[in-house]
Amino acid sequence: MVKDICEVTPDQHWDAFEELWTGLISYRYLNKTTPALDTGFADDELESMPLRHDMRNAHGGIMAAPLAIGCPEPSWNDDLVVPAPVVSFTQILDDARGVNRIEVYREVINFGRQMGFTRSKVVDAADHSRVISTSAGMGVSLGDVPDGYEAVENPLIPVEDSPDMPRLHEVFGVEKGDDGWYRLPELSKEFSAPHAALHLGPIHIVFDITAHELAEQAAGTDHIQVENWYVMFVKPGLIGPFRCEGEAIAARSGRINVNLTLFDEGRDNRTITTGSGVFRVV
Repeated sequence: MVKDICEVTPDQHWDAFEELWTGLISYRYLNKTTPALDTGFADDELESMPLRHDMRNAHGGIMAAPLAIGCPEPSWNDDLVVPAPVVSFTQILDDARGVNRIEVYREVINFGRQMGFTRSKVVDAADHSRVISTSAGMGVSLGDVPDGYEAVENPLIPVEDSPDMPRLHEVFGVEKGDDGWYRLPELSKEFSAPHAALHLGPIHIVFDITAHELAEQAAGTDHIQVENWYVMFVKPGLIGPFRCEGEAIAARSGRINVNLTLFDEGRDNRTITTGSGVFRVV
C-alpha cells in the first residue's frame, strides 16, 4: 500500500515526503532536475533535462511525454503545498533535433489558497534563443505543509543513452493487453505522487505511446510529429491497472487529433484522466 502524505502528522511530513519523493522514478529516470526541492543546485539554477534516444519518435523528433515531464504544470512545488495537477497544455514549436539538453523558464501566474496557475518556456540549454515548447497549467492544493523544508538528496538514476535503449513505456511497465489497449500496472511507490495517486509522469507516458500508435495508423506512416498536447486530470488514480483508450480523428488539413482516456480498472473503470494530442505528417 502506498503511503499518503495527507494522512501523516505535521512532525512526520517532511520525512514522509523525502521517502515518497525519492521513491518516485518519473523525474529521476528521465534525469530531470528539480533545483527547488533537491540538494546540489544553486538558488537560481534552472530546471533541466537531457534529450535522449528514448525521448524521440521514429524519425528523431521529440515526443510529448518527455517535455510534459521535463516541464510539469503547474509548477507548484511540494515545499509550498501538497499539489495535484488539474490540467496541462504543451505546444511543441520545434522538434528539438540536435538538442542535447533543455532548460525551463517558469512564470507564476497566480498561487491562491486552493488553486495555482503557471506557464513556462522550454529552451535549448545551449542556445536559449531556440524555443522548443511552451506550456501552461492549473492545479489544486490538497493541503498546507509545515514550515522548515530542507532540500532532499535525490540522486538521478544513471541511464546510458543509446539508439537501442528501452523505450520509456517499457521502463514504466506499460504493456498492451489482449484487447489492444495499453495499460500501466497497479499503483506502486515508483509511480505514485506523494498523495498516493498515480503520478503525472506515467500518465503522460502511456498517453504518448497510445497516441503515437493511433496517429501512425491514421496517417499510414510513422513520420509524424506531435504539435499540441493537452491533459486533464479528472480524478486520482488509486488502484490500477490503468487502461488507456484512444480515438484518432483525421482532418482535411492533414493533421490528426488523438483523443485519450485513462481508466482505473481497480475502481470500476473510473475515468481518471483525459487528453488529446495533435500530430502532423513530416
